[in-house]
Amino acid sequence: MNEFLLIFRRDAEATAVQRSPEQMQTMMNYWREWIGGIAAQNKLVAVGNRLDTNGSVIKPDNVVTDGPYVEVKEAIGGYSIIKASSLEEATELSKGCPILSVGGSVEVRPIIPMEV
Repeated sequence: MNEFLLIFRRDAEATAVQRSPEQMQTMMNYWREWIGGIAAQNKLVAVGNRLDTNGSVIKPDNVVTDGPYVEVKEAIGGYSIIKASSLEEATELSKGCPILSVGGSVEVRPIIPMEV
């Protein structure tokens, strides 16, 4: 089994829409069910976390800028790590991600272990 990083990207404009507490609870339930389904298959390595919209970017010569880039309409909202036998299987598991129902996307990336 290989490990894969799932990067959850969201549309900044779509997530700015205020949702009712009931809508938020429904979305959280979708996330729990989806992640729970992956965990039930023993393919969840790390549930991951949501990411704040604030941050900074460090560039060569120690140039620090505010980040993430506000001019980009898509932001990384969070991540999870799963295990699967192939990129194709990891991609299939990602197709059920709730972020897709609100205009977001999932980037699936193989993790290459580092030798220390």
